[in-house]
Amino acid sequence: MGETKRCLKLTVAYDGTAYHGWAVQPAVHGPTIQGTMQEALGRLTGEALTLVAASRTDAGVHARGQVVVLTTASRIPLERWPQAANGVLPDDIAVLRAEEAAPGFDPRREAAYKTYTYTIYNSTTPDVFHHRYSYQVYRPLAAEPMARAAGYFVGTHDFRAFAAAGGAAKTTVRTVYRCRVKQEGPWIKIEVTANGFLYHMVRIIAGTLLEVGLGRLAPEDVPYILRSGCRALAGPTAPPRGLCLERVVFRPTSLDS
Repeated sequence: MGETKRCLKLTVAYDGTAYHGWAVQPAVHGPTIQGTMQEALGRLTGEALTLVAASRTDAGVHARGQVVVLTTASRIPLERWPQAANGVLPDDIAVLRAEEAAPGFDPRREAAYKTYTYTIYNSTTPDVFHHRYSYQVYRPLAAEPMARAAGYFVGTHDFRAFAAAGGAAKTTVRTVYRCRVKQEGPWIKIEVTANGFLYHMVRIIAGTLLEVGLGRLAPEDVPYILRSGCRALAGPTAPPRGLCLERVVFRPTSLDS
């Protein structure tokens, strides 16, 4: 009789600066979050592990609430998993919580929605403590038009104009439940919640909202760009360092919480 295995759902945070994204890929020559975690947790359990994440974050992108699933025969008690995992992981990756999941649980397919934030630092003075986690824009940004433009992304749309080439999605239609812009002093944060995201979608939305904030686009241009399906009409792809996966939700819940 084989060993009894269980499916674990780990909530993970990481600083993506030093990594070539989440996924191990043949063409990627450098550390990835997935590869680093599989090697470290494999040493912990004595198994060859395959980890599946809810979202395949790109190179340089961060996470506060990534969800990672693995199947293991390890007898480490559930409540000790975070401490045990963090003892073997590097300092820029941390397991925050461990939960039991149903066998075969797939975090990519079963996610109800995901929330990303993009952080902008709008100042002429560098911030040495946050430069790895925000994109600095030196020219003054108008946050109010950015907030109005953000509202046009809410709903079910074809986001072809906001997707980079190279993605493997079968359809470019997505539903955005929330897109908003908040400003606190020099900090401008863009929050996007959707049932799924295309390749570089949030970074292109952020780049487009930046164009609005700089006065190069009007908020009312967003619906036209969406209808056009033309990537060239949307803004540039904002740098990865400002992007963070905040949370993944697997069951209906209030977006106002």
